[in-house]
Amino acid sequence: MTETLDVVVIGSALLDKQYSVSNLPAPDGGAFAHDESVAFGGVAANVAVALSRLGRSTGVVVRLGDDDVADAVADNLREEGITLDHVRRGNQPSTYCMVFSDSDGERTIVTRSGAAKNLRLTDHDETILRSATFVFANGYCPDCVTSRLGELAANGAIRLAFDLASPLDGLKDRGTERETVDALLPHLELFVANETSVRSYLGASGLDAVDVLRAHGVSRGALTRGERGAVLWANGSVVELSAMDVDVIDTTGAGDAFVSGLLHRWLLADAPIRSAGRFATAAAGYNCTQQGARSGMVGEDRLKAVVRNWPA
Repeated sequence: MTETLDVVVIGSALLDKQYSVSNLPAPDGGAFAHDESVAFGGVAANVAVALSRLGRSTGVVVRLGDDDVADAVADNLREEGITLDHVRRGNQPSTYCMVFSDSDGERTIVTRSGAAKNLRLTDHDETILRSATFVFANGYCPDCVTSRLGELAANGAIRLAFDLASPLDGLKDRGTERETVDALLPHLELFVANETSVRSYLGASGLDAVDVLRAHGVSRGALTRGERGAVLWANGSVVELSAMDVDVIDTTGAGDAFVSGLLHRWLLADAPIRSAGRFATAAAGYNCTQQGARSGMVGEDRLKAVVRNWPA
């Protein structure tokens, strides 16, 4: 009998090679690395871990390599309580990211392609997707995977949330293509993007982007705007939220923490739009106060306390 999970997350699980640098260099520029470290990451894995820590039953559909890195990634997901029945291994090297962070917590991410690029959905995968309450995917998923998810969502077989996650030029030859995003929009339970990704897709940002997305059938969504907060909409309501005023250590994983907050409170708990948005914004803000993608991903009680102490 297939286990019914709150959320099944599709995408990548990998290692982040983190470098603290003097500056994020412009083209032809340079920088100096003060420190380096290794941590677990990947959009899918980050969201799954955050949801698990919030008390949600979560599984992943990911493809790992055939190496020691893959062993470590799988062991970490297992320790976090993630269902691993749909983790597959290939003979490619494991995918990894190089994350360069400056003293203001801003970062640049470079991904080395590997096993994650070769993820494909099987009939076995689709069984668990159909049984889950929600399915979450992102723009880094291979286009054929996202396209199939769109078909399943259009047919009512799954309830799909999608985070564009990257400018379109960062997805070229490895992720979801523009035409596939176009086809997804009317069938999503939730669409999320940041300012850079949505501008690359629509040529617009902020409330202008919201208007375009609503015209294309997106009934519920969120746009993150960094230190300027976020915009959420659902049906006829549009809500602008300020960002938390925090001492930023590292912005890595902030978007993933935000998405997990929305999945947890808005989709699964059906909280009102402003309440869900404040919870998600608090999750992102708190995560920025810690080093690494997941160090600030905490349980619901801790985040509720953060929200209570955040002026309305």
